[in-house]
Amino acid sequence: MKKIAKYLLIMTIAATTEPVFGQGGNPLLQEWNTPHQTPPFSKIRNEHYAPAVREAIKEAEKNIRHIKRQKEAPTFENTIVALQTASEKLDRISSVLFNLNECNTDSEMQNIVMELTPELTRFSNKVNMDEKLFERVKAVYEQREGLNLTTEQRTLLEDTYKGFVRNGVNLTGKDRKTFAKNSERLAELSQQMNRNVLADNNNYFLHVTKEEDLSGLPENVIAAARAEAQDRGLEGWVFTLAYPSYGPFITYADNRALRKQIWRAYNSRGNRGNANDNNEVIREMTYLRYQQAQLLGYANYSEYVLSDRMCSTPEQLGKFFEDMFVACRPFAEKDLLAVSAHALDLGASLPLERWDFSYYSEKLKQYQYDFDAEVLRPYLQLDKVRQGIFDLYGKLYGLTFREAKNIEVYHPDVTVYEVMDGDRFMGVLYLDMHPRPSKRSGAWKTTFREQSNINGKQVRPLVQVVCNFSKPVGDKPALLSFDELETFMHEFGHAIHCLLTDCTYPSLSGTNVKRDFVEMPSQVMENWCYEPQFLNTFARHYETGDTIPGEYIQKIKAAEKYLAGWMCLRQLNLGMVDFAFHTLQIPIEGSIEDYEHSRMQEYLPYVEGTCTSTSFTHIFAGGYASGYYGYKWAEVLDADIFSKFKKEGIFNPSTAKAFREKILSRGGTEHPAVLFRNFMGRDPDNSAFLLRCGFMEEAQPFEKPQRAKKNR
Repeated sequence: MKKIAKYLLIMTIAATTEPVFGQGGNPLLQEWNTPHQTPPFSKIRNEHYAPAVREAIKEAEKNIRHIKRQKEAPTFENTIVALQTASEKLDRISSVLFNLNECNTDSEMQNIVMELTPELTRFSNKVNMDEKLFERVKAVYEQREGLNLTTEQRTLLEDTYKGFVRNGVNLTGKDRKTFAKNSERLAELSQQMNRNVLADNNNYFLHVTKEEDLSGLPENVIAAARAEAQDRGLEGWVFTLAYPSYGPFITYADNRALRKQIWRAYNSRGNRGNANDNNEVIREMTYLRYQQAQLLGYANYSEYVLSDRMCSTPEQLGKFFEDMFVACRPFAEKDLLAVSAHALDLGASLPLERWDFSYYSEKLKQYQYDFDAEVLRPYLQLDKVRQGIFDLYGKLYGLTFREAKNIEVYHPDVTVYEVMDGDRFMGVLYLDMHPRPSKRSGAWKTTFREQSNINGKQVRPLVQVVCNFSKPVGDKPALLSFDELETFMHEFGHAIHCLLTDCTYPSLSGTNVKRDFVEMPSQVMENWCYEPQFLNTFARHYETGDTIPGEYIQKIKAAEKYLAGWMCLRQLNLGMVDFAFHTLQIPIEGSIEDYEHSRMQEYLPYVEGTCTSTSFTHIFAGGYASGYYGYKWAEVLDADIFSKFKKEGIFNPSTAKAFREKILSRGGTEHPAVLFRNFMGRDPDNSAFLLRCGFMEEAQPFEKPQRAKKNR
């Protein structure tokens, strides 16, 4: 049931009138006679989803009844393991629907998603609140000391038991009904949030008709805007809120009025007072989450969430925020002063507005380092970058990636690979790299199937990496910015975490780890972007074939700490806003915009009508509620771990093998503090993080994460 709950947090479902299928039936309900049982996308149509989901729910309910009614006494195998496979078909079908709704959706699919959401939530609640089923789980749990379980088995047992408790199985009467009703509504609101943001994203574009308004923009950005306009049947150039378009415009465009216009559009998504407005969605979600926590005996939703994290209490998280703010604030203030002074030298007026900061900070970066990051783009051809990443994992772990033309894809933009470790098949990897109206913004990793090995049946994962990178334009290939390179490395790190997993149970495999640990392996991989030994393996000019100049790499390294204080402050602000929403004990009064503004430590002028929270899908539709701090928490861990790679060699096979065996392959089978200690030989230390950011020359040891306290 864990996978169903995960999808309900981050995606959407629904139903139309169920069709009658002719000969051949519903492909979602059939066995997939495809390479590695990959989804047969060409055969799946929108009308297949609702009947398939409903039929799979019936099958899962039948399996649950069998677990409950068996005459044998509860055992780990006939109860705990049986629950892992009870909804196997439903998991398979749901993963296709949910993943495609994120990256290749349409209005019909979104409606299907919205209508099915309550049905799936009711099914999940029915299982999680089944007292007779819980009696069997509890009976096994109470015998755990005498069962001679492996570490993974014990973790699964504890997680299963806690999962029932955390989903309300011990509630009775009115409280039970309220909890179930709230769960259903929260799932609907989560999906509505995503849908609204996507709609606002697609409903805006900046149409430029005067060539002088393109001043300052890189050539490739102008070419992409021209292609976008042509695709829309317009003259001139079109800039959208997709980040490969928006990001360069806000950074390079000399036309301040147009920067302001597109900045306001981007930062008012979900806050425009239109049909896509998310103010009431957030107001309702935050209060419902508080109610859920109260029903389970917690003071607030944050306390509930953190009780199952590395950072286990709001007090510990508050201390983490405080320590980080103390470390970065002086440097953030210096960053702002430096950018402001340079802007003044260039004729700007102070204080800087928010649509000015990226523009003038890039000017200062170019001035200080004699370096424009756009000069890197010709050396970062997407195909070459992808091969460079493949080769990196070949060096570290012996993996090879073979393009698989015989495996179907869901969109022509997608490429697919079989991943091998020698002769051993490790999984399938789908790469979906470019923006389109049917895809939400951002970058993410997900799976169509988790890895497992129950009763000797080895099932390897089907992994999907989705990004929104700059498209090819004309006869030019897709060329990445350095930021996009880092993003690719980040998401690929998540993918490798899944592909190298070697667990028994799907709910513990791959990235099914505690939320404040899940970003560590992916953030570790970003560090290679700054290493000449890695860049020199693939960074070649797409026209001349020349290797990336050594002086460029030196400047990348020199600029590594640029604006580190400012960026850290921004990340902490987002984490603090998330924390504020989820320590609420009353409904928010007034606008979400005002509430957000009152909780941020801001240094740039507030802009009325703009709000980050109303498009903050990470915390309202992506499973990071009271968990956004996890990026910064994991950054401390990743810097510490990479310091070991740096010391022993970034391609050192022994270090890589240890990282694979002690962390990547273990998934969530053991507490992450233990996994970290097994690899590093000690508890975490924040010195590497502070040194990497330039916050401190000598750092004090990082307070070790505490084990999560038991549920109440």
